[in-house]
Amino acid sequence: MVVHTSSAAEAAAPTTRERILSEALNLFAQSGYGGASMRELARRVGVRESSLYNHFSGKAAILEAIVSEHGPASSASRLEEPRYKQLARQPAAFCRQFALDLVEQWSDPREHQFQKVITAERNRVPGIRAKFADHFYAREQSMMTDYFRGFALAGLVSTPDARETARLFAAGLIYIRLEHYVMGATPSPRAKVIEAIDRYLAFFLSLIAAGNDDANKKRKPKGETRGKAAPD
Repeated sequence: MVVHTSSAAEAAAPTTRERILSEALNLFAQSGYGGASMRELARRVGVRESSLYNHFSGKAAILEAIVSEHGPASSASRLEEPRYKQLARQPAAFCRQFALDLVEQWSDPREHQFQKVITAERNRVPGIRAKFADHFYAREQSMMTDYFRGFALAGLVSTPDARETARLFAAGLIYIRLEHYVMGATPSPRAKVIEAIDRYLAFFLSLIAAGNDDANKKRKPKGETRGKAAPD
């Protein structure tokens, strides 16, 4: 039994790479990218400075890896998981699952640190802004658009433009984040956030309900047919 417990603990223990990224996020949030040194990072991780280079080519590579694992990147990765693909014909369940996963992400202290880092450093490190804003937001938006296009083609929702529907969905969630996690002195209680999420989802889903064909025909761009979304 002791052996099994030890093995389970070892499997759950973070790898050196994961510890480097975790400590780097803390360090960048506290000292800024420019003020952080590889020597200090090595001290926090508990390894020699030279050992850091066995995992990353330098400080910029560490920041790029952090960008690749947080924010829109993590949201986009979730959309590829089987649990989301199983909701490809359940728009209400899909929207609620996505929103609840965002609440968990917003509540994570590491996400707060990440937002602080990316806001401060996106204009200072070559390529970071483009990678964050263009690659990851574009990937997340494209995948969300595909889901809403699938809902529309299956007759589960009514929308003349799947991409704009996906953007509208995301915009409402972003506003909830600003209201409950960013603008206030302290984050709102989880129950209050969930209440706001449920109220927004009820409104959003009513806008795209499959029975709204008459309203959508009035808004539909010239040349489109029922059930088809506008091209990206």
